Amino acid sequence: MKNRAQIKELTARIDEVLYYLWDPIGVSDEPCARGEYSNYVGIITTLVIEENEFKIAEKLSEIESVNMGLTKNPEKNKQIAKRLLVDKYAVQEGLR
Repeated sequence: MKNRAQIKELTARIDEVLYYLWDPIGVSDEPCARGEYSNYVGIITTLVIEENEFKIAEKLSEIESVNMGLTKNPEKNKQIAKRLLVDKYAVQEGLR
C-alpha cells in the first residue's frame, strides 16, 4: 500500500477501531478521551500494512500489559487484528 490517500484512510480506520472497538481501558464513551490510543496508531498501521495478523495481536497485547499495566486479552486482540486486516482490504478496494 503506497497510495497516500489509502494510507490516510487506513490510519483513520485504525484509529476508530482502537478507540471504539479495542478500548482496553473503557474510555470510548468519553469524548475528552478521544485521543487516548492515538500514540499506537502508527505502529499498528505498519503491522496492518505488513498483513501480519499475529504481530498485530501481539502488539495490542503488549500495549495492554506493558504500556497500560492491564491483563492481556489475546482473544479480543486476535479479533481486532482480523478486523483491521478487513479494513485494509476494504481501503485497497476503495470500499467505504
